[in-house]
Order: sequence, then C-alpha cells, then structure tokens
Amino acid sequence: MGRLFGTDGVRGVANADLTAELALGLSVAAAHVLAEEESGHGRALEGRRPVAVVGRDPRASGEFLEAAVVAGLASAGVDVLRVGVLPTPAVAYLTGSLGADLGVMLSASHNPMPDNGIKFFARGGHKLADELEDHIERTYRAHAAGEPWERPTGAGVGRVTVYDEGFDNYVAHLVGVLPNRLDGLKIVIDGAHGAAARVSPEAFARAGADVVTIGTDPDGLNINDGCGSTHLGLLRAAVVEHGADLGVAHDGDADRCLAVDRAGNEIDGDQILAVLALGMSEAGTLRKNTVVATVMSNLGFKLAMERAGIEMVATAVGDRYVLEEMKGQGFALGGEQSGHVIVLDHATTGDGTLTGLMLAARVAATGRGLNELAAVMERLPQVLINVPDVDKSKVATSPALSAAVAEAERELGATGRVLLRPSGTEPLVRVMVEAADIEQARAVAERLADAVKSALG
Repeated sequence: MGRLFGTDGVRGVANADLTAELALGLSVAAAHVLAEEESGHGRALEGRRPVAVVGRDPRASGEFLEAAVVAGLASAGVDVLRVGVLPTPAVAYLTGSLGADLGVMLSASHNPMPDNGIKFFARGGHKLADELEDHIERTYRAHAAGEPWERPTGAGVGRVTVYDEGFDNYVAHLVGVLPNRLDGLKIVIDGAHGAAARVSPEAFARAGADVVTIGTDPDGLNINDGCGSTHLGLLRAAVVEHGADLGVAHDGDADRCLAVDRAGNEIDGDQILAVLALGMSEAGTLRKNTVVATVMSNLGFKLAMERAGIEMVATAVGDRYVLEEMKGQGFALGGEQSGHVIVLDHATTGDGTLTGLMLAARVAATGRGLNELAAVMERLPQVLINVPDVDKSKVATSPALSAAVAEAERELGATGRVLLRPSGTEPLVRVMVEAADIEQARAVAERLADAVKSALG
C-alpha cells in the first residue's frame, strides 16, 4: 500500500478511496500525534482538552466526511469548532488566531467534484512537515492492524460547537491587512462555486470595490464545473461585458488566485507574483529583497526579477516547499505559477482571496491598469502536457526517458528548458517545455509526452 499523504494532504474519490472510515481513523490518529507533538515541544495543554478547527468546501461528500472527522476528533477527547464552508486559508488562519491545537480542512481544491481530501494544520495554522504526516499515517495503520486507541469516556470526550464567527473574523483580517482601499475599482470575482463563494465577494466589497460575482452559487455538485481558476472563459467574458478593471478567479478551496485584466487577458501566478514583488520591494516589505518561486516558474519571471534587482530562489513544485524555504530563510513572499501565493506576514499558507485583494490594491494605489503592471514580465512560450495512466514513480529512473530529455535539452540549448514532474495529487506525469518559439516548444513537448507514454505506460 502506498503512502496515504500526497503533496497536499490525503485525496481520492470520496466514498471510494476516501471513505468515512478512513477520515475518522486519520482524525483520531492526528489528534493523538499532534497533542503528543505539543507536549513534546514543552507546550503542555495545562489540563484542558485539545481544540480543533474543522472546515470544508461545499462538495456534497464534505458533509459526511466532516461528520466522520468531527466524530473521530471528539472521540479522541478533542473539542471541535465547526466553522462550516470556508476557504483552506481561513481554516489555517482561525487555527492560529483561536489558539487551536490543530485544524482540519476537507477539500480536493481544483479537483473535480467526486474527489475530496483531508488536510491537517498544526498549532499556529501551519502545514504539517512530512515527518508529522508519516507519524499520523503510522499511528493510523497501527490501529487498523489491531492496536487499540486510548478512548476517553464520560466527561473526557470532546465537545462539538458550531463557530459561526469564523466568517466575519477571517474577512475582517483580510481587509485589515490591505495597504490601501479599493474604492473606484470594479472587480469581477469567480468563486468556482467553492469555498470562497461568500468570503471573497464580501471581502472585496468591504475593501471598497464595486463587485460583480459569478461562480458563487454552490449546490454541492457544481464546484470547479466550467468555472474558477481552471476555467477562465466565463471570467474573461464577464470582465469585458461589465467593463470591469480586473477579474479574480479562485479554485475550489480558494488557496489560489488567477486574474484577468480589463481586456480579458489572463494574468497567471508568475505575473501576479511579479506585480506583488515589485510593490513590496518599493514599500520595503520584501524581506531580503528576495522572492521564492518554483522550478515551474516561467523564465520570464526570473528575468523580470533580475531587471528589478530582486533575488529569486527556486524550489521544488508545491506550495509547501515554497513555504518551507520562506520560513527557513525569513522571506516574505513566494508562490507558484498556478496562483498559490504566500504573503507570510499575513498568512501561513496560500490565500487566493488575500492575493486578489493585494493585487487589486496595487492597481488602486498606482492608478495603472493590471495589464500595464503585469507587463513587467514577458512570458516565454511554455507548453504543459499532462500524461495520464503511466507509472509516475519511474520518471527519474527510466533510461529511455532520460535519453529523450537529454536530446530535447540539446535541441533547445540556452533558449529553453525541459521539466518532467510526477503529479503529487493525480495519477499522471506533467511534461513542461519552454522555448523562445511556441511551435518549437509544442513540438518538443509532444515528442516528450510520447516518450513518457512509451517508457512508463
């Protein structure tokens, strides 16, 4: 059996891969491990029960999975604060601001509706290190093999409370950290029928923007369905139709943000990161004058940072690795091309609503259009092909694939690059090729995709 935890928690088809039994068992295991972790670091719980914050996105399966998680935590002696449908970064924020011992978010992010996932946060609202996830998984598997849990009884069991104040607390936090208001801007928000469907429009409106909404009517089944950050067509059309200054799109759990300018042109995560980096550098809040990105970031981003005198540090793909580098080195800003942007002074994880607000604040403060601000970097042609139904574990060890990559790199020379990466959340391999010419990039990418199918299929 493979490792349960991927790059962003435990994910799978709800009620098939991710069952109520698994959700309950993992929650009990997490309660034991994270409470033990607090004691091990000298942060005794002072005679009180541990407290957990539990939230979810609007997927129908989140209803039964939330019930399983809450039951597991309470049965392990944890008091539970149910915050309902809120974004992943809201659960992280509330875990920290309320002094909770752990947080749990139920979401599969940008994945289709049948999928769901469980993500745990440690005290302070921080993502778990690999070793903590491994500890939770070992504890869960030991119990599944017959090792009994310690089960409190009577007054020792956890209590469950609905915490409705979470929505207002989180929105107030978002608006409160903005450097300036958004008065005079018309902004279209696509909530992906997901976790930000209420939060994001409310936050932008409180900040002074004239808000137009799409994708903000979740019914449990329509999350990410033809809308949100993975489907920008509706947002492009709405921005142009309403004559808006910009549009903001979230994914299902709203930990990411993509945008479009007033003409409907896409502004990706690299461009958003570039705009924010320059603004923070001018304001003196970009610590060490450095921004953290990943190996998937467009070469144009690196060149733009060099021109601005800003250092760029590259990490492996995944916002957890960006965050790890930021925390380890004391950097303030980092992110991914996909729209995961972390502003560490105000969030412990990627926060799509905060990112959109800060991007809009930069537009308002400068009086310049988003298209003009984003023009600070030129995106070099980049082709990404997802190759499904292959053995992604052998990407780094296949001699045939290594030879194909070497040949592609020789062809591209110094004007391009190649990256093959197994997905951390889906059963596929991502082939990325960057070149000065789009046709060359596409041809090389297609050739490498065929090589992946042949070598790993």
